Amino acid sequence: MAGGSAADLGPTAVVKVFSAGTAGCVADLVTFPLDTAKVRLQVQGESKALPKGQKATYRGVFGTIITIVRTEGPRNLYNGLLAGLHRQMCFASVRIGLYDTMKQLYAHGAENPGLGTRLLAGSTTGAMAVAFAQPTDVVKVRFQAQVHQPENGSVKRYSSTTEAYRTIARVEGLKGLWKGCLLNIARNAIVNCSELVTYDIIKEQILKNKLMTDNMPCHFTAAFAAGFCTTVVASPVDVVKTRFMNSVPGQYGGAANCALTMLLREGPSAFYKGFMPSFLRLGSWNIVMFVSYEQIQRVVVRFQRG
Repeated sequence: MAGGSAADLGPTAVVKVFSAGTAGCVADLVTFPLDTAKVRLQVQGESKALPKGQKATYRGVFGTIITIVRTEGPRNLYNGLLAGLHRQMCFASVRIGLYDTMKQLYAHGAENPGLGTRLLAGSTTGAMAVAFAQPTDVVKVRFQAQVHQPENGSVKRYSSTTEAYRTIARVEGLKGLWKGCLLNIARNAIVNCSELVTYDIIKEQILKNKLMTDNMPCHFTAAFAAGFCTTVVASPVDVVKTRFMNSVPGQYGGAANCALTMLLREGPSAFYKGFMPSFLRLGSWNIVMFVSYEQIQRVVVRFQRG
């Protein structure tokens, strides 16, 4: 990321990969209930439209969280956390940790890479990360979407993270673990370009114009802006991705069919279902992740230098 000379920080690619994976896990631990609320709101109404006059089960971010706590218990807010942490160690470490390396590679060592170079670097690391982490994302979404209310005859789809991996591989084949992979690559190209490039450019401009020093307030401001831009751009793809990855075999003919079904059955607003939890989650996730990422890098470099 912009800011900090080699003399000040000089983190290696290995340090960046480790720092990004760790920071992603910290951010997931803090924001996971918001992510669960987002998933529940996104999949609501996918099986059939609500009858006229019937209220939706989940209404709003905090209403969804309260409903889950009241009907299923607080532990269900963290359904899929283990898969989420698996995902961040594979995913954030690649898409964020290798961003600077790819940017310099495409820039051929140029000091100030252009916007096109940054977008290309973000798209590349986003696609690479999906190739590694897609099975963990499928399991995480399935866990977050499942409702556990034994008194209503609703049982868990999977009893554990390991069992989920095994069941999906056995019932749906290895293909099931990479379900929605192309859609996720498209989504993460958008997310990475919105998130990393926005953060990179805003931080660079703040430091260039000497509005702040390269410290927490600067990181906080750039991360908040990156979270908002990402949510606006990526929300439609994110909703389709969540629906498609959570679907049973044969429910949709493909990602495009999933999107078309949503449009015809629920209208254009369906693509922004769960927007507020998405923004709250992405905004807070970006803040926690980028602030942690910058600080962890500095701690590791300081430790290396003794």
